[in-house]
Amino acid sequence: MTADLVLRNVTLPTGRRADIVIAGGFVRHVGAPVRADETIDCSRFTCLPGAVDMHVHMRGGVQAEKEDWRTGTMSAVAGGVTVVVDQPNTVPPLTTPELLRARIREAEGHAVCGFAVNAGVVPGADLEGMWNAGAMAFGETFAAPSSYGEGLEPETLRGLFARIHALGGLATVHAEEVSGPAPATLTAHDNARSGAGEARAVQAASALAPRGMRLHFCHMSTAASIEAARGTVEVTPHHLFLSRGMFEDDDTRARMNPPLRDEQTRRGLWSCWDRIDVIASDHAPHTLREKALPFQIAPSGVPGVETMVPLLVAAVRNRRITLASVMEKTSWRPAAILGIPRAGFEPGDRADFALYPDEVTRIDASRLHAKCGWSPFEGLNAVFPEEVVVRGRRAYSRREYYEPQPAWYPGQGFLSPGYK
Repeated sequence: MTADLVLRNVTLPTGRRADIVIAGGFVRHVGAPVRADETIDCSRFTCLPGAVDMHVHMRGGVQAEKEDWRTGTMSAVAGGVTVVVDQPNTVPPLTTPELLRARIREAEGHAVCGFAVNAGVVPGADLEGMWNAGAMAFGETFAAPSSYGEGLEPETLRGLFARIHALGGLATVHAEEVSGPAPATLTAHDNARSGAGEARAVQAASALAPRGMRLHFCHMSTAASIEAARGTVEVTPHHLFLSRGMFEDDDTRARMNPPLRDEQTRRGLWSCWDRIDVIASDHAPHTLREKALPFQIAPSGVPGVETMVPLLVAAVRNRRITLASVMEKTSWRPAAILGIPRAGFEPGDRADFALYPDEVTRIDASRLHAKCGWSPFEGLNAVFPEEVVVRGRRAYSRREYYEPQPAWYPGQGFLSPGYK
């Protein structure tokens, strides 16, 4: 058997130790040792399948000062994420097949790992055209205002849901209620976009969707919202690891949508761990210059793709959660929801892996790779990977990058250019 790479002495989820033989980007054999030109000894590491972060904003274009495909995916890989799913609220938003294809070409030229791109959901968007052009999913569909515009009215959303359902697509939903004037503090922001309002918005969006429609609720921030969801549920690390009381009340770096909640609500979110389908970062970087604007006009959003899995691995080390649940929620479940080939430990699995040492460190933004140069998780415990394999090739090793391994994962509606 010819191997491109062999991972030696991997501790499998069953507890058994074995070698993983990789060729052509896939796992070919798991078991007894074989010869290979390149090997990685995994005896000192915890080997996890590469994470699929199904909620990132890679910016680029006129927003390249915040982030771009190269820096954003470098940040992803350094955090053990080997596939990212980009959201369509770019400038301009992705509402036509032409714009979607241009976004994909941009990623193909600059990304260093796997990627997919979602389609924008607004009145007038060519949903069928984007689905056939390879959109992974539809949305994040804004049922509430964001930094990029107003939310959709209920009847408009109902009609768009019906069109997406007819295509067999997945709708990803940003569900919130927004009230009152522009907030000037984190507390006011929490009140304006309350947890109770989020739960009501989840119920309302669920009621607007046709029976049997594939719905995915983004960045749920309360236990009540998770309980109300009719579909798969996503939670972010910032809602799990941060509460608004950890920051000064006017600190715009902690401003995001949905807002950070109080400590009791944060703890309640952890109590729903078993119900959560997906952990995704909602990586939405802004520059420090933008974040220095007055609170009322500072943009919402924080970076997080590089710290997502390291925070969770540290929580495993602290015995808060299990390693099996981290693999499920960061890799296997998002891949299954999206229809992306699974990364894992069986022959035929996608050969994306991240190797984590025993050492727990503290997050230091100066050592991260996101272009914005800051992190809301500064000082928190984390375990960062030392080695990352993407598509069967060493992509990252001890803070050094190897040959980029971009790969576009189209959605289930993709019709190749040669289709007649």
